[in-house]
Amino acid sequence: MSATLSSPKTRAALRTSARISVELLLILVMLTVALWVLGRMWSVVWPLIVGLLLTTLTWPLTRFLRRRGWRPALAASVVTLLFLLGAVGVVALIAVPVASQSGELTDGVVEGLQKLREWAAGPPLNIGDDQITKALDTAVARAQDGLGSMVTAVVTGVSTVVNGVITAVLAVFLMFFFLKDGPRFLPWLARQLPGRLATDVPTVAARSWDTLGAFVRSQALVGLLDAVFIGLGLWILGVPLVLPLAVLTFVSAFVPIVGALFAGFVAVLIALVSNGPTDALIVLAIIVVVQQLEGNVFQPMIQSRGLGLHAAVILLAVTLGGSLAGIVGSLLAVPVAAVIAVVWNYVREQLSDPPQEPETDEPHTGVAVPS
Repeated sequence: MSATLSSPKTRAALRTSARISVELLLILVMLTVALWVLGRMWSVVWPLIVGLLLTTLTWPLTRFLRRRGWRPALAASVVTLLFLLGAVGVVALIAVPVASQSGELTDGVVEGLQKLREWAAGPPLNIGDDQITKALDTAVARAQDGLGSMVTAVVTGVSTVVNGVITAVLAVFLMFFFLKDGPRFLPWLARQLPGRLATDVPTVAARSWDTLGAFVRSQALVGLLDAVFIGLGLWILGVPLVLPLAVLTFVSAFVPIVGALFAGFVAVLIALVSNGPTDALIVLAIIVVVQQLEGNVFQPMIQSRGLGLHAAVILLAVTLGGSLAGIVGSLLAVPVAAVIAVVWNYVREQLSDPPQEPETDEPHTGVAVPS
């Protein structure tokens, strides 16, 4: 005997499916509108994001000074000044040694490229001049595209260098105010919100802040590992400018994909100019091994432990962010995914039923039983 469908149950199921579909469409529309508004306000949002990232990096020192009795304004001023001095020192550490040998490096680069061309034209490759020229043109075009993407990631929607400087200045000023007045923000926010929002929003904001700090610290640790291992390899091979290259490797770790490629290209090029093609190939092998360890071992393990995200989720988030918004999307994908996970976990906590106490016939004596 075949079973027949129940008309009331079918209609109820269809109504439920339609209601859920409409609700999902409304959520998608709201997200689209929010992203559109975010894009229109990006020139303001980007300095805010950079300021928050810098604040998470400099807040531990500020907190240390405040706990030692320093006034908030003084602690924030000292930390901001130290940050600026450190940034200028990093730039000088990279720029001054390179500039002092710029003439020699330029001549060596030209000579090195010519040697590569002659080597590729001979056996066993036997690549013709036309093929070499075409490959070089393609490489130059890709390098220009990559450089343009990196510049876009730095200024993000800002069309001139002046606006880029303004963005950096705004980020530093915002960092100062976040360091100075940050602990007072959540109590102020709680007073402005009505009802349950006064508890929920500050709680989610506090958890998101902890997550953002974990992301920046983990990224800095990954960059430090890259700089130490690559710098050690360069030092063993006797490649010049080891310290500037190590610093460049550390700084470029905060710009996914393009940063690592750029730092690796500079290191291999300098090794080629100074030590010859054999050491350049060894440097390339060292960089490839370190980058593979970083991308497949260090970064997923460190970030998954600090952010509470599975390594596969991190890899997928970076891929999705890069496909949607390029380098900026790759940079922000992991913290955004972590914040979404924070919000989801909090909502799930609020919607879950409290755990029920197991029923027992024995009276409760109030004495803790050791486990």
